[in-house]
Amino acid sequence: MMISIVTVTYNAGEFLDTCIKSVQQQTHPDIEYLIIDGLSTDNTLNIAHSYGIVSQIVSEKDEGMYDALNKGIALATGDVIGVLHADDFFASNEVLSNVANAFLLSKADVLYGDLWYVDKENTSKVTRKWESKPYRQGLFQWGWMPPHPTFFVKREMFELYGKYRLDMGTAGDYELMMRFLHKHQLKSLYLPEVLVKMRTGGMSNSSLDNRLKANKADLEAMRLNGIRFPRIVALLKPLRKLHQFLGL
Repeated sequence: MMISIVTVTYNAGEFLDTCIKSVQQQTHPDIEYLIIDGLSTDNTLNIAHSYGIVSQIVSEKDEGMYDALNKGIALATGDVIGVLHADDFFASNEVLSNVANAFLLSKADVLYGDLWYVDKENTSKVTRKWESKPYRQGLFQWGWMPPHPTFFVKREMFELYGKYRLDMGTAGDYELMMRFLHKHQLKSLYLPEVLVKMRTGGMSNSSLDNRLKANKADLEAMRLNGIRFPRIVALLKPLRKLHQFLGL
């Protein structure tokens, strides 16, 4: 089973080396690694070109992260596609081998696992653990979602049900996962292990204004995928995020 990994970059030189090394060190023998760059002006491209594991590098103007991800998905030829953000890295060298074996044994269309948030500089320091669970229909109505960086999808599912929407703001990944799991009810598998470690921070949490916009986008994603009247827990989810952002 070939697994395609897409990393989107823009002036990502600070941590890209760790990201690429975590792909290079995977024990899985069949990896296609694509880096989609938005015309970086730092050392991002020099780092990317220095690794033989990188199958293809595209550097051109894009319309944001989800547009770049869509470009990577369109170029990918693997049986399964995963996303690894430039600041993140695989939790162990066995991640892609375990993902491939789980897909082959389960015949799932979608697979996801657990994620650990780590300190930006000291990645051995875990700041939060995001432990998911097996999906059942209706979970999104309660504010649940799987960790997007652990979300692997068979390539044909993107062909059948579409890629990331560019009109969803920071909720593009949330909307796609909801579309695949809730709306189209693809066969999913939860792999109960840490797949990705993510450095703390992120675009949607970088300011109060961004957090409020993200909350609005989350609710619009629910509406688009048939969750007209989300449960009160789902409605409180944006308030919990806002509460955490404010440090209350």
